[in-house]
Amino acid sequence: MFGIGMQELLIILVIALIVIGPKKLPELAKSLGRGLAEFKRTADDFQSSIMADLHMPTRPRPTTEPRPQQGMAPGIERAEEGAGLDIEDLEKGDRVR
Repeated sequence: MFGIGMQELLIILVIALIVIGPKKLPELAKSLGRGLAEFKRTADDFQSSIMADLHMPTRPRPTTEPRPQQGMAPGIERAEEGAGLDIEDLEKGDRVR
């Protein structure tokens, strides 16, 4: 138990009996037992809620399909506007988009 042998446990109990006293030792053991039981119950509840969440089916995400556009794709109009230009028509410093 926690890497403590029987002799070490007996020494700890004797020291606790001397320090705390024979009247308070049963109360302390009782409250310690209740605290550990409450901790175990809380840990089990947390673990079960996590496991329930892992096994719960999720709703599928709604898919948004792109609507087909009529005519040309966006930006094609601007590209076609400049399609009639030749390299000779451009001057130094002109921006090509």
